[in-house]
Amino acid sequence: MRNSSTWWIIAFVMLLLDFYVFQALKTVTQQSSEKMRFAIHLTYWLVSGATLLLLLSFPYIQTLQTSKIFRNYVFAILIGLFFAKLLGSLFFLIDDLRRGGFLLMSKLAPEAGARFMGEGNGIPRSLFLSWLGLGIGGTLFGTLLYGFSNKYNYQVRRVKLAFDNLPIAFKGTKLVHISDIHSGSFQHKEAVNHGIDLILKEQADLILFTGDLVNDRAEEMAEYKVIFGRLTAPLGVFSTLGNHDYGDYVAWPSKEAKAANLEDLKQVHAQMGWKLLMNEHVLLEKGTDKIALLGIENWGAKGRFPKYGKMNQAHPGTEQIPFKILLSHDPSHWDAQVKTEYPDIDLMLAGHTHGMQFGLENPYFKWSPVQWMYKQWAGLYEDGKQKLYVNRGFGFIGYPGRVGIMPEITVIELV
Repeated sequence: MRNSSTWWIIAFVMLLLDFYVFQALKTVTQQSSEKMRFAIHLTYWLVSGATLLLLLSFPYIQTLQTSKIFRNYVFAILIGLFFAKLLGSLFFLIDDLRRGGFLLMSKLAPEAGARFMGEGNGIPRSLFLSWLGLGIGGTLFGTLLYGFSNKYNYQVRRVKLAFDNLPIAFKGTKLVHISDIHSGSFQHKEAVNHGIDLILKEQADLILFTGDLVNDRAEEMAEYKVIFGRLTAPLGVFSTLGNHDYGDYVAWPSKEAKAANLEDLKQVHAQMGWKLLMNEHVLLEKGTDKIALLGIENWGAKGRFPKYGKMNQAHPGTEQIPFKILLSHDPSHWDAQVKTEYPDIDLMLAGHTHGMQFGLENPYFKWSPVQWMYKQWAGLYEDGKQKLYVNRGFGFIGYPGRVGIMPEITVIELV
């Protein structure tokens, strides 16, 4: 990482953005006093310079024994500043293109160009676009900072799902579905405990977890095993693995160390009383009625996410069971394999996307940049008799916050 040119490229782009934003800053301060302009410009470049130094130092900060939480906050602030300046620059670019077009018009048709160049009696267009760009960029950065306060703002989402083939004994069964705990990002045990209290308050018949218990290492759960071990349900607590659980994003000293970490993580599930499903199924019984619960390892159809999951191992033996639930971490698995090859899977539960921890959502509308990568990224999706529910994630990773897309506890009632 220290020798990577990536950080220098990012820093160079950031510097270009700094100069571009500064042009807008000069525009909006041109009517200020000389002392005020000097103070504002000096402050801007001091902050920008400090940001660049921090950006170039970040690869080294990662190698130091500093708190991972601290590094996450630093990274989030850097990314926030970058995108705030980038978004603001789009408006400055519009102004530059406008002025460039007028300049070209004035050369080709002087009279028409002069008429279009006239600003009228209102606020000059350049000043307006500069204020607009600075305002929107600043609002984005402020929103990202505010989002830090939402990372434990657990939302209980309730949904009733009707299935014609659900055995009578299971009608009214209450499931709690959580996903993407990412325990390595936590720093507030009391807040996490509150989330567990919300789950236990539901008195669910069955609790299901769809992967990413940790960010990378099993040891991240050391202080949280007792907390999550509080989860119990009459039909059990079942779990599966997500892409982060394998330690694929860590430079391990050996293959043996990586394998040992995965075995340790499996033991964590067992120590908490969770039944980890590794390409297998279990039958849940109520009286004489049965349903099948399948759980597979991570299987992702997008990017470089691993395909460790094996439906051809989990599915056999369930053919005669009338109702089936599948735990599969990555929602892209639904379109890529489940719907086409396993049409008897009635309900698939997934997570993975976190809703990008950023977006807009209300009862009538939801949007997040993650939808450009994932067709199914939050909430309920249906295709014929098959259903998919994508949990927005219990935890967080990278950006230590949530904007618009809150951490989720899903309560599903089968009817």
